Amino acid sequence: MRTETGTIAVFGAGSVGCFIGGSLLHAGADVVLVGRARLQQQTRQTGLALSDHEGRKLQVLPAAVRFEQDPAALAGARLILVTVKSADTAAAAAAIATYAAPDALVISFQNGVGNDAMLRASLTQPVLGGIVPFNVVQTADARFHRGTEGQLLVESSPQLEPWLDLFRAAHLPLQQRTDFLALQWGKLLMNLNNGVNALSGLPLREQLSQRGYRLCTAALMTEALQVLQAAGICPAKASRIAPRVMPFILRLPDFLFTRVAAASLRIDPSARSSTWEDLQAGRRTEVDFLNGAVVRLAAQLGRAAPANERMVALIRQAEAQRNRGMPARALLAALQGRA
Repeated sequence: MRTETGTIAVFGAGSVGCFIGGSLLHAGADVVLVGRARLQQQTRQTGLALSDHEGRKLQVLPAAVRFEQDPAALAGARLILVTVKSADTAAAAAAIATYAAPDALVISFQNGVGNDAMLRASLTQPVLGGIVPFNVVQTADARFHRGTEGQLLVESSPQLEPWLDLFRAAHLPLQQRTDFLALQWGKLLMNLNNGVNALSGLPLREQLSQRGYRLCTAALMTEALQVLQAAGICPAKASRIAPRVMPFILRLPDFLFTRVAAASLRIDPSARSSTWEDLQAGRRTEVDFLNGAVVRLAAQLGRAAPANERMVALIRQAEAQRNRGMPARALLAALQGRA
């Protein structure tokens, strides 16, 4: 039975998009997923299998899943959730401008800073920024698995009112916030661990349990915080721990870290970063829009961000050579320019 709010289009339906779209579909929404041929073929064969860190398991049968490659499927959608990679934002904006209804509400659920502004500058439709604070990976048995906690964050707007109950029914409540740019930088700081996780070759929980890898993330975060301070930007808390405290906590010895950050370590053993997933699939990562964003902001201020610049180079090398499993000591030395 369908809800009366109208069609929701998920534009760029990869792991995150399929999880959000599938959850909404299971809750009774009218959903169209727009993405690549591989996932279209998969959903036609197996539907959508979803699971999460709390043990919830959902199955949407193939006949109930509408998955299209053609962005013309955006026509008629009342709500468009943009989940494309940051490098594809301009192309997504062009497709929305071509096919979407003039009054469709657009929400950018993308990593990085500035994607919502890019969409807003290109579109006449109303655009809101959004943040997905949790991790989603596709498992070996083709499930879309949410491995970490957190609520969807979105810019506060009365235009969200018709959709709130539906997202709540899908176990994806929308937390409305007014401090959105600060939140985006807060989330980006947390995402600086993505490259460390990908190069470690380990699941997130195992990687974070090792101080050597945490020192790598702390170095990246400390440098980014210094750049943000110079820019007059105060990042907001996008997780349980305030951004400015995180590097100190990451540097703690393992026995203290596991006590202080116990809530943050409530991560599914299978959870990994989206950067790791991109490398596994042979896709270009979003490192230019994560660590690279810190490097660009520093350059605008006449500063340097060498650790984050080196992380960009390391991930680019991993994309080309597909090498994984870098030891923590070697990774830290590389970030510090000692290797």
